[in-house]
Amino acid sequence: MRAIWWIRRDLRLTDNGALQAALQQGEVIPLFILDPRLLAHSAPKRLNFLFGGLQALDKSLRQRGAALILRRGEPLTVLRQVLEESGASRVYAEEDYTPYARRRDETIRSEIPLRLIAWQTVHHPARVRKPDGKPYTVYTPYAKAWKANLMDLQLLPAPERISLPPGLSSEPLPSFQPDPHFPASEQEALLRLEEFTQPPSFPARHRGLGGIYAYAEQRNRMDLDGTSQLSPYLRFGLIGMRQAVFAALQALRNSPPGMGKSAETWLNELIWREFYIQILYHFPYVRREAFNRAFTNLPWQNDEAAFQSWKDGLTGMPIVDAAMRQLRQMGWMHNRARMIVASYLVKDMLIDWRWGEAWFMENLIDGDLAANNGGWQWTAGTGTDAAPYFRIFNPILQSRKFDPHGAYIRRWVPELRHLDNDTLHAPWLKGVQVAGYPAQPIVLPDKARTLAVYASGRASRQGS
Repeated sequence: MRAIWWIRRDLRLTDNGALQAALQQGEVIPLFILDPRLLAHSAPKRLNFLFGGLQALDKSLRQRGAALILRRGEPLTVLRQVLEESGASRVYAEEDYTPYARRRDETIRSEIPLRLIAWQTVHHPARVRKPDGKPYTVYTPYAKAWKANLMDLQLLPAPERISLPPGLSSEPLPSFQPDPHFPASEQEALLRLEEFTQPPSFPARHRGLGGIYAYAEQRNRMDLDGTSQLSPYLRFGLIGMRQAVFAALQALRNSPPGMGKSAETWLNELIWREFYIQILYHFPYVRREAFNRAFTNLPWQNDEAAFQSWKDGLTGMPIVDAAMRQLRQMGWMHNRARMIVASYLVKDMLIDWRWGEAWFMENLIDGDLAANNGGWQWTAGTGTDAAPYFRIFNPILQSRKFDPHGAYIRRWVPELRHLDNDTLHAPWLKGVQVAGYPAQPIVLPDKARTLAVYASGRASRQGS
């Protein structure tokens, strides 16, 4: 018997439910399809990371007697071809929950024997529901129910050997540029997870100053290496959510006295990822409009020149510019920085959150539809929170609190490096001008103006 393992967002051999299901059939064809539709909507840095992950996966497969079969084309057409060429009896794939993936898979399942394995998340998006059967739309009760439904996780080891039927052709694997910040391989992902979740005495490269046991205290500091930096690996499944949650639970159980809060905090951040996946699953309209329909008609100003300054990191607000330049150069941004730049764009510049959401997806290595949409709607106040529209970050206060020594700004905005800490966060307040850098921010925070815009939008909706 033979089966196709259709690889999508699970570029790993460890704890891979779809791979294990295919192995039960005997010989396995590890197939990755370059879908032109998805390629056309993927950021260049994200594609580069994907291609690196494919190269690493192929190497791991060859060490086990197999190889990656790469084909390009419309998925149903390619799957039919490979089924015919190989004589495989069925296709196994990890279930994906984006609107496009669900439509695609439903069509394919009606045509060929496709079996979807629910392995992308710990809980299937339809599993954790309120007592009345409706989906949760508020994080805190969702997280409580998520934890209450949690069973002991049994991780699957990587197979020692995989038998590949002979004679199948493959396109050459795409070339890629190695990324020094995010080497794309399952081995790197596993190493980062191990280092981040080990006790403080464990030597590490990426754990920062304390890993998971200092996460609660350090995760918001943009000048410290206090996060796991696993998001690109989770995005493409070089490590799975089950593995990350398993490691978080182990760390929680093994927490040194007084350090359990940090492990719990990281676990809660993982649950946020699943919360946004199930929001997108149950409410796919959030892809294009506000979850909270009361904010459908907000009167955005949408100044294109100002938006370009935001994208270029030239707003004149140092912390915002540092973060936007980090995004351009690394294809990644610290999560606290994501909230700051999003709040500045939406609440201060009064530009539609969807503009920012799209720009992030054009640039982020870890760009994920559910997480990115959820994060932007959270900051914009249009999402699942009960009344968050009045949550407005003051970028100057955020800068001084979470980059207190100015190291983050100095790294990404080098023209400001010579300024002292008292001046760096808001040079214009000291009357300081720097050649080549805006003399004044493109817009200054004005909470009253922002609240008036949101109130106007709500009134417009109620009156329609």
